[in-house]
Amino acid sequence: MKTIQYSLAHGIATITFDEPDSPVNTMCLQWQEDMDAVAARVLQDKDSITGILLASAKTTFFAGADLKAAKRLTPADAPRIFEEIERVKKNFRTIETLGKPVVSLLNGTALGGGWEVALVGHYRIAVDDKKTQFGLPEVTLGLLPGASGVTKMTRHLGLMGAQPYLVEGKTFSPAEAKGLGLVHELVAPGPDAAAEMKTRALAWIAANPNAQHPWEAKGYKVPGGLPSSPAVAGMLPVVPAVIKKNTRGLYPAPEAIIACMVEGLQVDLETALRIESRYLAKLMSGPQAKAMINTFFFNLNAIKSGQSRPAGVPRFKPAKVGLLGAGMMGAGIAYSQASKGIATVLKDVSQEKADLGKSYSAKITQGRVDKGRMKPEAQQAILDLIHPTGSAADLQGCDLIIEAVFENRELKAKVTKEAEALLAPGGFFASNTSTLPISGLAKASDRPNKFIGIHFFSPVDKMKLVEIIKGKQTDDETVARAYDYVQALGKFPIVVNDSRGFFTSRVFGTFVMEGAAMLGEGIPAAAIENAGIQCGMPVGPLAVLDETALTLSLHVMEQTRKDFEAEGKTYVATPGELVVEQMVRKHERPGRAGGAGFYEYPTDKGAKKFLWPQLKPLFEKADAQWTVTDLKDRLLYRQAVETARCLAEGVLTSVHDANIGSIFGIGFPAWTGGAMHFIYGMGIEVFEARAAELAAQFGPGFALSDDVKAAIRRHQPQY
Repeated sequence: MKTIQYSLAHGIATITFDEPDSPVNTMCLQWQEDMDAVAARVLQDKDSITGILLASAKTTFFAGADLKAAKRLTPADAPRIFEEIERVKKNFRTIETLGKPVVSLLNGTALGGGWEVALVGHYRIAVDDKKTQFGLPEVTLGLLPGASGVTKMTRHLGLMGAQPYLVEGKTFSPAEAKGLGLVHELVAPGPDAAAEMKTRALAWIAANPNAQHPWEAKGYKVPGGLPSSPAVAGMLPVVPAVIKKNTRGLYPAPEAIIACMVEGLQVDLETALRIESRYLAKLMSGPQAKAMINTFFFNLNAIKSGQSRPAGVPRFKPAKVGLLGAGMMGAGIAYSQASKGIATVLKDVSQEKADLGKSYSAKITQGRVDKGRMKPEAQQAILDLIHPTGSAADLQGCDLIIEAVFENRELKAKVTKEAEALLAPGGFFASNTSTLPISGLAKASDRPNKFIGIHFFSPVDKMKLVEIIKGKQTDDETVARAYDYVQALGKFPIVVNDSRGFFTSRVFGTFVMEGAAMLGEGIPAAAIENAGIQCGMPVGPLAVLDETALTLSLHVMEQTRKDFEAEGKTYVATPGELVVEQMVRKHERPGRAGGAGFYEYPTDKGAKKFLWPQLKPLFEKADAQWTVTDLKDRLLYRQAVETARCLAEGVLTSVHDANIGSIFGIGFPAWTGGAMHFIYGMGIEVFEARAAELAAQFGPGFALSDDVKAAIRRHQPQY
């Protein structure tokens, strides 16, 4: 056996997972074969065994399934997947039904398949480390826990009790696991933890020679009752409706999980396990799982491992960071920094405005203190790290200064010149602009090689993505340091090259302006909004335009027009931009912040927003020709085409930055795996054909040039 060590001494069979040349244990093919051998050994040694220990030689217990092969699966592979899953479970059942007590020694994290391995034990002892995570987050990859996870968790916690951990993929700490009854004992972390776990395990084995899982014991009852019990039966019809509302029918995994839970409780255990295997085989061979595994596992790991970070630059974490502008963005960045232990100088034009910016952090943390999720001293530690000021002199010695002032080139140039000289030796300067080219803003800098774009998204404390923009003169050291800074905040950095709108704002703009263009064509606003939601965007394009402010879109358009004129070019507004201009200038509807946009915003407490009734007579045309399929495709394809253009132009340099950036920064539907995987998932030729149809009907925004087609093929991942 190559991935498992087996020993038998004094009646105790110890099964130690130790995958060679890997920092973690996984359910790789070799492990599956080794589990066949282990199951055969325990059967062979049955009469000599008094107890079994499941342990790990790694710093974690078990990481879960090996997902590399999943990216190549097709529906035709489902029968083979079913057999492989059944094979794993057969070996699990051999160990847990041997008639000997089995104890899992959880020295670290056990997620997904790793937690399913842990559940083989009748008794579980864990090291009480807050960094350790347990759980079954497979739903986040479009899968379900198919190595007995659904079946066992449902029988441990009951149908309703297990839902958060299966349908939502909620993870839990060792202490929380003990509270749920999923872990039976905790030991303190430290060098003696492994020995202590073993000592306690041996004591439990000696005291429980006939141990078994609860559901195997006579008289077992499912916590909370069976699906047929009145209390559960009354709630069951609501659950699928809630899931459908949240997933919009685009994510099959949550529905499959709840079906598996309900069906599994109405049959014997062996049948329930087979039901589980069938559901997983179907999901695993489907397109959504392939897309989500590709992006949320492999692409995200590429970001975390620094594949877009320039190599050869020492790691960096700033001790002191200055922020220019204490508005919504600056205040959000200040909180994100302070919560990660970074001293922050929050500068605005007055002490009063700076103090107001700091109060945002007080408000966020107070809510957590009130709910018992944060101790008052932890709150105070965060607030103590934020120094609000109206004096630029307080920026002296900052390792990094980020300007987060209004999107005005002259204003940004002014604050850059004022603050840049106050940087510590070797420090660098960043702009949080969302649209203005970095190379142009860097002209105000005395050191353009140390000037970079660091584009946060609002609200900063919730949005995980940060877009790092490399100007024409920005050096690799500055890019690497910006990357490290973003990771120090616990966020995902993507690196793009400079251009107007960069990547995220540029592609986001195509989504909202395509929606506005549809309105200008006479298509009903409600149909446009519903199409956006049905295809998986968080909200419709008109609602998004209201939230970001129609006046801001108009300002960007006017700034772009000025820039074009300065370059001797003519700027032609798009149909969507003309609609926005009409809404602001003619109808005086600036967006949500101004109280009126494409939607009306009632002032009555609890009243919901609704589409402005005047949109119908002003824009809607009775003879407008449209289909829901066309509307949905226009919204998705327009973004995907623009993403491919960014790749062709060198704004983007990697597919993983494109996919992660489109989902976490723009809200591109997660079921697609991101804007580029949307193309690759359906097939390049199919995508190009449909894009050509849309271009013929709805304009050049959907047209794919030969350069773009070549870039799509050049960057196609090899699975």
